[in-house]
Amino acid sequence: MTAITISEQEYKDFCRFLESQCGIVLGDSKQYLVRSRLSPLVTKYGLASLSALLRDVVKGMNRELRVAAVDAMTTNETLWFRDNYPFTVLSDKLLPEIAAKKRPIKIWSAASSSGQEPYSIAMTILETQQKKPGMLPNCSVVATDISSTMLDMCRMGSYDNLALGRGLSLERRRSFFEDAGDGRMKVKDNVKRLVNFRPQNLMESYALLGKFDIIFCRNVLIYFSADMKSKVLNQMANSLNPGGYLLLGASESLTGLTDRFEMVRCNPGIIYKLK
Repeated sequence: MTAITISEQEYKDFCRFLESQCGIVLGDSKQYLVRSRLSPLVTKYGLASLSALLRDVVKGMNRELRVAAVDAMTTNETLWFRDNYPFTVLSDKLLPEIAAKKRPIKIWSAASSSGQEPYSIAMTILETQQKKPGMLPNCSVVATDISSTMLDMCRMGSYDNLALGRGLSLERRRSFFEDAGDGRMKVKDNVKRLVNFRPQNLMESYALLGKFDIIFCRNVLIYFSADMKSKVLNQMANSLNPGGYLLLGASESLTGLTDRFEMVRCNPGIIYKLK
């Protein structure tokens, strides 16, 4: 049987590695998360123990293993139309406001995980176009994640009933999905066409992504140190067009991290506008 216990020092070394690679700070009591996420890799790569895996990852002896470990630790659960209000604000306020400028609208969904957020944005765009024909110019969504595994899953756009049941109404399921023939449903092509999935580490430069009118960076900052949060937020400010908007998770705040944005109360919800 493969050993799945790890020492305090092994855990600390891996935490330092993970923060250096992708900014995620695990803290002092997340050994269970490391064990549950990385134990399957021990068997997959034929290693003697979890300790051996962590040693190889930290020392950089196997690049493929390093990538797989970061992949496993950065995969987070998500759901459709999370918290609802960001998508209401997008439809009722942000899209009409930016559409009035008579130019294409670009939206970035950062850390898109398994695709629910960017596809929810795309569905919101299509619903808004149906409600207000001719109002919206060309719209596009760039969705990024550090995990190549997640990006592959996103591009397939295929989901089982458990995933579909988390936040997706039956009406939207009928409108935007079709039978994939294997007990799963897949996102229709008219939704997929709006979204371009790309790899992006939030610790690195965003310059190649271009400029955006709206950035969704929701429930991402909670995993980062204060310094990393400030770096990400200031880089995102640089990635926004003048007057662009940033949407964070319901429990996230800019307080003490950056002065580049002003708070906008939307009732419900709060969003941030580039100064």
